[in-house]
Amino acid sequence: MKTLLRTLLFLALIVWLGAEVFFPVIAAVTFTTLAPDTHVAGSIVGQLLRTLHWMGLIAGLVALLLLAIAPTWRIYKPRSVLVPMVLLLLMIGATAYSQFGIIPSMERDRIAAGGAIDTTDTNSPQTIHFNKLHRRSTYVEEIVLLFGIATVVFVARAESVRA
Repeated sequence: MKTLLRTLLFLALIVWLGAEVFFPVIAAVTFTTLAPDTHVAGSIVGQLLRTLHWMGLIAGLVALLLLAIAPTWRIYKPRSVLVPMVLLLLMIGATAYSQFGIIPSMERDRIAAGGAIDTTDTNSPQTIHFNKLHRRSTYVEEIVLLFGIATVVFVARAESVRA
């Protein structure tokens, strides 16, 4: 049972971090392939980002649950799971902020700009705000990835101090 729980924990982390690493590659390929039509490319990438976020939220909650029960089943010592759990909570919070805060606001800006942000004046308030949110979204994804890597390090460290 211990092996199964550790496997599920690592699988949840692998799914989330793998998607976080793979997403920029997919975004770059999409924009390169659809270079003349950045609106379509942006729509595809936006939908992929929403999918990535749902994968992350579910995987994060699964990992959090597994870390919470691990000390009870003597898989890890209670103190060894605290930092990974805090990091997972921060990752889940950042992902939720992006999914339910940043993306809907970007979508409102896109609609206010007439449907395609790339065809509006670069000095329009909607375009400026959209670009600001886009940069913020990128930073949030980078933070989630860095916290995810740190989580893996702390979980691996917890392996060496098992209960």
